[in-house]
Amino acid sequence: MRLFVGVEIDDVVRRRAAAIADAAGKLLSDDLVVRWIAPENLHITLWFLGEVPDPRAASVLTALARPFDIPPFPLALGGIGAFPSSGLPRVVWLGVRDGDAGLAALHREIGARLEPLGFAAEPRPFAAHLTLGRVKGARPGTAPRAVRERWRELAADAGECAVAAVTVFRSRLSPRGAVHEALLRVPLQ
Repeated sequence: MRLFVGVEIDDVVRRRAAAIADAAGKLLSDDLVVRWIAPENLHITLWFLGEVPDPRAASVLTALARPFDIPPFPLALGGIGAFPSSGLPRVVWLGVRDGDAGLAALHREIGARLEPLGFAAEPRPFAAHLTLGRVKGARPGTAPRAVRERWRELAADAGECAVAAVTVFRSRLSPRGAVHEALLRVPLQ
């Protein structure tokens, strides 16, 4: 099964983030072809595991089941950006304005629990963000710099919510996009 570990956002922040994605889609539709994330799938990924055989998935759930020794913390989302930082965007995201330190601590703790099972961290440093969409291509004549300048005008404040748990998700891919199912919610202390 395809697994990842993340942080869920509350319904108010989710609706605001979806509205920002909708506005970005209208703003960028002349330049980019983007597959926007369904509102119900908006989350912050802390660790992507990929395809995991069922017996190994059980080990992952066991390793992550113990509560995290990190207190709940506020998470504020806002400011639109993209990966990579220059050239044609591949991922359009909403930034983390508050809560970076808590998310980084969770990422480190998840790594400490998963690395003994053979799940290595990505070589890139952890960069907390909420993915809004994945760029599938650019229309002819699109200037990457102009695209990036255009979304700077966009009001992109999704608000604040509390992070009180980490969720292990199963992701099922379909032609209409991914469907995420929460397998385990682990509280923060």
